Amino acid sequence: MSHIENVDGVVFDPNLTKPDVLVLQNLVADIREYQERDEQCQRRRDKEGSDKEKGQSHRDAATITALAALNDPKHALFEPTVFSQVDTGDIRLPLSIDAWIFRPYVRVARSIVRVETDVVMLTHLLLYFSTSVPSAMFLFWKFTWVHGLLHFIMQVSYMGTYTLMMHQHIHMRGILNKRLSILDSLFPYITDPLMGHTWNSYYYHHVKHHHVEGNGPDDLSSTIRYQRDNVLHFLHYTARFFFLIWLDLPLYFIRKGWPAFAIKAAFWELSWYTTLYTLYQYNPKATFTVFLLPLLLLRSGLMLGNWGQHAFVDHDEPSSDYRSSITLIDVPSNRYCFNDGYHTSHHLNPRRHWREHPVSFMKSKELYAVQKALVFHNIDYLMITVRLLMKDYRTLARCMIPIGEEQMSMSIEDRMALLRSHTQKFTEKEIQDKFKAK
Repeated sequence: MSHIENVDGVVFDPNLTKPDVLVLQNLVADIREYQERDEQCQRRRDKEGSDKEKGQSHRDAATITALAALNDPKHALFEPTVFSQVDTGDIRLPLSIDAWIFRPYVRVARSIVRVETDVVMLTHLLLYFSTSVPSAMFLFWKFTWVHGLLHFIMQVSYMGTYTLMMHQHIHMRGILNKRLSILDSLFPYITDPLMGHTWNSYYYHHVKHHHVEGNGPDDLSSTIRYQRDNVLHFLHYTARFFFLIWLDLPLYFIRKGWPAFAIKAAFWELSWYTTLYTLYQYNPKATFTVFLLPLLLLRSGLMLGNWGQHAFVDHDEPSSDYRSSITLIDVPSNRYCFNDGYHTSHHLNPRRHWREHPVSFMKSKELYAVQKALVFHNIDYLMITVRLLMKDYRTLARCMIPIGEEQMSMSIEDRMALLRSHTQKFTEKEIQDKFKAK
């Protein structure tokens, strides 16, 4: 697709990944099939029901087969991801460049990365070490505000993709081949601070804390005690993380009886603050531009994103991963951020490889529908947060893709009411009642 298409109210952005197009086409076919059941078809529904189920089953199987082929190195249709901006099958290069540069690079890179699909991660590491690192070093040697501003703009353009690459790194304990484990372990100590991360904090907060609590009452980044369409609540939520996470996270580990994690989390966080202070004494302008600005921006961005990821929580079953997280089929989350849009799939299995999320979603599509999971398209987490704070439920309802007959039968107003009900603050009594198992 070379232009934006609108099919039955579903927007097909031309920049969607190939897997997202396959998933979206499948969901649109489900919606069309439901809509075609008009009054004249009611008498034949019982007779045709089995045929329709068979048709959907065949359609789902074909989509799953196509998605699996893209991920299978032994399949003729296998496509490693080389660049975030374009699917590998759509890359068109002069024959000489393709034969002598591109294909040899892909072949070698597939042996360097942990998973053969992930050539893009080596591509990005090469990008960061050839741009961010030397630029930062030059700023400490010879600082100018023009260079500093351009450097910061460059880092902003890298942050989202880098953070979700590291998201894969912290869950899988690496992105490079295990024979390169030393390099795999060391490079984040150089690149993390350039992208706004403090040393190892992402791992301890996200893996050892957030995925343990799952947006429940003990999750320091939980949204359930907040009204998710209230600006003041969002500011409180962000400010607490911004100013107190350095203390809150170690205290959380102590409360849970994990003192070793508390010591490590505090050590790495405070070590970076000490390093920042030392660097600031040496070169305040470079330290501010290279390290402090990215840190301030990223921490704000993380809270914007997490708010959107866990804004919609079903009061009937808030501890369910299906009902406390969402799925996005959009360009920013899935093309540029390693399928971060499949957040429900990620919470169901945090160690699931990013390329497997669309396949997993399709295999479990009926269960998603039964569990009343929410799926959106043509919107990312940041804009979900923005639309919520604007109380713009109509736009959110239009971005929602109904799955299952219950959601498909809803009008736009019904969807708005559903989404609004999922953003209501939980009382402490509700939390005690609903999270007894926690």
